[in-house]
Amino acid sequence: MKKVMIILCIGFLGITLNAQDTMPQIKFKTEVVDYGEIAKGSDGVRQFEFTNTGNAPLVISRVYSSCGCTIPKKPEGPIAPGATGIIEVKYDTKRVGPIRKTITVTSNAGDNPTMAIKIKGTVLDKSVLEKN
Repeated sequence: MKKVMIILCIGFLGITLNAQDTMPQIKFKTEVVDYGEIAKGSDGVRQFEFTNTGNAPLVISRVYSSCGCTIPKKPEGPIAPGATGIIEVKYDTKRVGPIRKTITVTSNAGDNPTMAIKIKGTVLDKSVLEKN
């Protein structure tokens, strides 16, 4: 009986170790996008590029923002190992003032299933930009 238990434990350990070797991993090119100083009403769309550095398909299940002024868009399908993907973020540039927003990304990545990426910058009135 002891031999059977030892064999089952070793088999389970081998399966567990093998499962850990086949995980997707997410690596962002940058985790912060800086808009800099932009004019009120200008294009508020920016992109976060990432790569699946693991060896299994990466699925982005949810992407959401800390407020309604920032609208993120996730990739629809899985990202193959070694492939890149884009998370698009649109900020409402009709709001004058500083930009400091967090976008939370939830995926099946092995080590980091939930990550925070950020946008920052300042939206200025066009008249302020023209003076500079």
